[in-house]
Amino acid sequence: MKKKPVTYHIIKTLGSVFLKIFYPYEVENGCSLPEDEGMIVCSNHISNLDPVLINATQNRLLHFMAKKELFKNKLFAAIIRNCGAFPVDRGHDGGKAVGTAEELLNDENCLGIFIEGTRSKTGNLGKPHSGALRIAFATKKPIVPCCITCKSVFVKPFKKIKISYGKPLTCEDLGLVEGNIKEYRAAGEIVMGKIAELRAKHTAEFEGKS
Repeated sequence: MKKKPVTYHIIKTLGSVFLKIFYPYEVENGCSLPEDEGMIVCSNHISNLDPVLINATQNRLLHFMAKKELFKNKLFAAIIRNCGAFPVDRGHDGGKAVGTAEELLNDENCLGIFIEGTRSKTGNLGKPHSGALRIAFATKKPIVPCCITCKSVFVKPFKKIKISYGKPLTCEDLGLVEGNIKEYRAAGEIVMGKIAELRAKHTAEFEGKS
């Protein structure tokens, strides 16, 4: 398991203060990931701040894939690497990034994946991609559903945000037995269903219906 760099602790402390002031968030079942087990946190994706928000809610460092263009500036690349990011070439098959993800999980680290593959333009949940399910099947690591819900639909300064986590889902829970496309599609719908349940709950809270 990778040790958290000193830079990470500094950035997380300063970042948490910044978020609490400008992006007030509440957490449900936060800091809930076991310290010695590899897991995949699968979340919806509505803003560039999502990886920061998710990492702020956990004691463990989550590793996220980030587009390779973000690593062109050496200083910025060093900062995000220390915060767990690693590059992916979205113009190709991303095989190297997938290999890195599997290595991290097999070494009992935590991985963060936005299951829709890209940010939502409407704030609504999109269709799940199979990448997270393929990695879960290859490593036999559980998936933890996560949902970022905002009172204003999108993440905006001074608007309430709720970040919530569901229970871990094993390969058995997801029906991943043979690792074929049919299983990946069905498993993706299960994960998205759990995320949708979290979103519905907190949307109702924001609207005063609960």
